[in-house]
Amino acid sequence: MADPLDKSEDGNYLVVARRYRPRGFDELVGQEHVCRALKNAIETSRVGHAYLFTGARGVGKTSAARIFAKALTNESGPSVTPDNDSDVALAIDAGQDIDVIEVDGASNRGIDEIRSLRANISVRPSRARYKIYIIDEVHMLTPQAFNALLKTLEEPPEHVKFIFCTTDPEKLPITVLSRCQRFDFAPVEVPKIVKRLREIVTAESAEADDAALELIARRAAGSMRDSQSLLEQVLSFSHGQLSADHVHSMLGTADDVRLHALAFAMADRNTAEAMRILDESIDAGIDAARLAEQLLCYFRDLMAVTVGCAPSLLRHTSAALQGELKELGERWGLQTVLAVVGLIDQTLVRITHSVYARVLLEATLIQICNLPDLQNIANLAAAADNAGQVAGQKKKPAVAPLRRPIATTDSTLAPTTNSGVRPAADGGDRSQADRPGLQATKTDKLPQPERKAPLASTGTSTDQAVKTATTDVSTTGTDAAVSSSTWNQAIAQQAWQAALGDLESMTESFARVVSKVVAMGPQQLRLEFPANGGLAMKRCELPEHRNAITKAISHRAGRDVTLDFHLAVAEPKKPKPNVNKPSRLQRMQEIEANELVKSCIELFNAEIVRIDKAH
Repeated sequence: MADPLDKSEDGNYLVVARRYRPRGFDELVGQEHVCRALKNAIETSRVGHAYLFTGARGVGKTSAARIFAKALTNESGPSVTPDNDSDVALAIDAGQDIDVIEVDGASNRGIDEIRSLRANISVRPSRARYKIYIIDEVHMLTPQAFNALLKTLEEPPEHVKFIFCTTDPEKLPITVLSRCQRFDFAPVEVPKIVKRLREIVTAESAEADDAALELIARRAAGSMRDSQSLLEQVLSFSHGQLSADHVHSMLGTADDVRLHALAFAMADRNTAEAMRILDESIDAGIDAARLAEQLLCYFRDLMAVTVGCAPSLLRHTSAALQGELKELGERWGLQTVLAVVGLIDQTLVRITHSVYARVLLEATLIQICNLPDLQNIANLAAAADNAGQVAGQKKKPAVAPLRRPIATTDSTLAPTTNSGVRPAADGGDRSQADRPGLQATKTDKLPQPERKAPLASTGTSTDQAVKTATTDVSTTGTDAAVSSSTWNQAIAQQAWQAALGDLESMTESFARVVSKVVAMGPQQLRLEFPANGGLAMKRCELPEHRNAITKAISHRAGRDVTLDFHLAVAEPKKPKPNVNKPSRLQRMQEIEANELVKSCIELFNAEIVRIDKAH
């Protein structure tokens, strides 16, 4: 409902924000929690002497202060529904009441103004119950002015009430904050702003699309006053028929379709298409800095949809685009979206200090189009971590105990019940690669031993054949099966050298610091680091490096190997031999005895003054 003060006293036009200013608690949009608290204070007679209203610009702080003042100065007593048509109420709405004094803290910030205010506080109100001081932008007062106000603020006369309004409460001294009841005004939600704008459009006998009002509400960023100012500006531009195109043309912003097309071009890594859309946008009158702001807001909503937020959490794009935003977020990946948000934010900071906003935005678009797939990189890193955790767990032995000896093409082994060795089921020979429990990969990384002579089918006992075959297995030097009886220092050293080649470059660089490898038992290996290798040992003890080293050495040794890291003790430094240095007097005597020095002294009639060390 329009304010009856459609025109000022001199007949000039009043802007929409003033004409439709709320005049009662029920008209204050988006601040229901503040209205409820103030009304309860009035109804229960618990009205304090000092109030502090904080919040962003245009959310209703000063309007709430005036409504509260009207409620306290109502002719029939304090009431939550004061008579807005009374002389006192009309004077308060116009800011002209003699008992409700509004002070601009930005222009009356000195100690002299506060001293004048204190001098008038003791004067009782002329026609109302209370004398109310509303100080707007109170954080602009000087420290001296605050100090002059403290005592009066803590113990004012019974007929005096203070209402402070500020957008920056952090700048207020704590001594002032502790003396006030603080109420924080929240930004007004977009649907509530749209509803209020619809009421104003109807009262103005105009027409507006829902999309246009939603664009204005989103652009206002929670400020009701800003939304009303934008509405009046666009209404003047559109001649009473308001559409979304009118809003974009008047404000110099890009529509959702253009932003969506630009985002898809960047997701497709199509740099030329992204540059073309940017060029068309700027030619259409869209400011480059404004477009960068819109892109940041767009990717904010894209980030929210990517993490699974509901459409109600979209702040800058239409809820109808949620499906397309979700598809784009899945294509791009959360990590890439976060990187894009960071790049655009940095560009906005740089644009504020540069006159080449378009060039900076173009460079940012090219960077985004050439970003790597950060989501895949994150997935690969997570998969590698999981693999390392699995490798670090206890596994079954990779190689079973020796069950069958190596049979060459020239001989066979007779079965025996003592050795447990059995021939192949088909009576033929069986190569090493075909035997179960043996692995034949990566055999070229260790030196291969000389081939044993073939076993004769006759003249060699079964036990000797088994012994010979076992020797062949234990000296292959690869990740083939190594029985527990043949795990010795030489085999451990060979397996360690082969395992180094299987490690990644960083892990290998740390592992190569190992100065000595000691086979402690059938399945234990001791890695000794030099005394100055403490840092490398700490790195190897980290789970990702330990798991990789354990996996590589177990693979090469053909068994589960546990590692024991050991740091060598530094040898004590040998004391330097105590050589008695010649004294200054001795050096002087030696130099004076030198024949060349004697000659110089006699020739030039000189004397020795100082002896310097040779460099």
